[in-house]
Amino acid sequence: MADEAKNWWETHAGNYQKQCRLPVEVLYGVGCPGEAELQLIGAVDGKRVLEIGCGGAQCAVAFARQGATVTAVDIAAAQIDFGRKLAAEHGVSVEFLQRDISDLSPIASESQDIVFSANAFAYVDNLQACFREVCRVLKPGGYFVWSDGHPFGHCLEDRLLRLTRSYHATGKSVVGAETGCAFANNHRTIGDLFNLQVEAGFVVERMLEPDSRKRYTGDRWYGLWDNSPERLALIPGTIVFKSRKTNGAVS
Repeated sequence: MADEAKNWWETHAGNYQKQCRLPVEVLYGVGCPGEAELQLIGAVDGKRVLEIGCGGAQCAVAFARQGATVTAVDIAAAQIDFGRKLAAEHGVSVEFLQRDISDLSPIASESQDIVFSANAFAYVDNLQACFREVCRVLKPGGYFVWSDGHPFGHCLEDRLLRLTRSYHATGKSVVGAETGCAFANNHRTIGDLFNLQVEAGFVVERMLEPDSRKRYTGDRWYGLWDNSPERLALIPGTIVFKSRKTNGAVS
């Protein structure tokens, strides 16, 4: 999926950033509180933080403003360019790497205190490889905090708000291939997401499914595209995990 995700975001990143106008805060997704409320990560001053699938790097810049040493990775040059400008505007230093997040080879093993990601993993075909790389770069006892669209979302037809697909019908779906800029998603169950972390060497400490019937401060996705209040009243918008690298994990 690297080529599909790269092509889509190179084409649409500018419009996405204009539509969402994301604040420089650590946010997790639609229908979900931000880090200021959830407090899954806590203080990052003096810590090394890696954000993968950083998009426009609003979260990475927020971490840097809090005193962290931050590296941000994304597959799309358009997103990296936006992030560099944003970091400069806020007077902070962020190291940017453009690459597929399934391969974090430029980052040293056991070098990071925290790895963070929001709304990126549905674009990743080989999530097992990605999670193993995250485990490799984390220090023993380091935390992996991440979110993605809730797996129930792929079951619900967007406009009619009815189930049109089995929850167990996992795999990759592609739309818009005829336009030359396909949008692709990998559908996985909650069990898939949980077990892939365990297999990579993590202990899952928390899993959250925030109540998306509420409107949260900072949620700029609410009401955009198919994130209607009616849809978010039926299913969670976002799933969030906090996992810890075990001391015995293989790096």
